[in-house]
Amino acid sequence: MLRVGLTGSIATGKSTVLGMMNAHDIHTISSDDIVHRLYEGAAVAPVEALFPGVTTEGRIDRRALAAHLFAAPEQTAALEAIVHPMVRARIAAFFDEAEARGAPLAVAEIPLLFEGAHDYGLDAVVVVTVDDAIQRERALARPGMNVEKLDAILARQMPQSEKKRHATYVVDTSASLAATGDAITAVVGDLLANQQAQ
Repeated sequence: MLRVGLTGSIATGKSTVLGMMNAHDIHTISSDDIVHRLYEGAAVAPVEALFPGVTTEGRIDRRALAAHLFAAPEQTAALEAIVHPMVRARIAAFFDEAEARGAPLAVAEIPLLFEGAHDYGLDAVVVVTVDDAIQRERALARPGMNVEKLDAILARQMPQSEKKRHATYVVDTSASLAATGDAITAVVGDLLANQQAQ
C-alpha cells in the first residue's frame, strides 16, 4: 500500500483536495479532524493544565486557545509537544488500518508535514499550492482572521516555494474547482498506477 502525505500552507485548499481524493474512494484522514476529536477527549486535561480556562463544557475552546497562543506564541511548542504525538499515533494507526483492509493507497492530510520533521514512512507527498495573493484573500476571509494573525501563521510555515521542492506532486488550486479536480484525478491515477507496478 502507498502511504501518501498531503500538505500545504494555510488557505491553499488542502481540505478541498482531500475531499476530492476521498471522492475517488481513497482512504483519507485529516489532521485537523483528529485534533478536533482530541480537543473533545484525550487532549482536554493536559491542554487545560497548560492553558487554564480554555475548556468549555468538557472540550477545548479553539478560539480561547488561539487567543492564548497569540498572546504567548512562545508556548506553541509546549502545546505541540502534547498534541502532535497524539496526532502522529492516530495517523500511524490509520495507515495500518487501511493497509489491513487491503487499500491500494491511503492519504493523510498533515499541514505541518515538513515543519514537524517527523518520519511518517510516506511513499509520496502531494503539496497543495496557490497564488500568494489568492492565499491571503482566502485566509483573511476566514472568521477571526486578520493581517497580523495571518502574518504570524505564515512566519511559522515553510514558504510555498520550498514545499514544492519537496513534493512528489504539486497541485495548484489557483484556477477553478474543475481544474483542481482534473489535477487530482491525474494524481490519483498516477499513484494507483505506481502502486500496481510495485
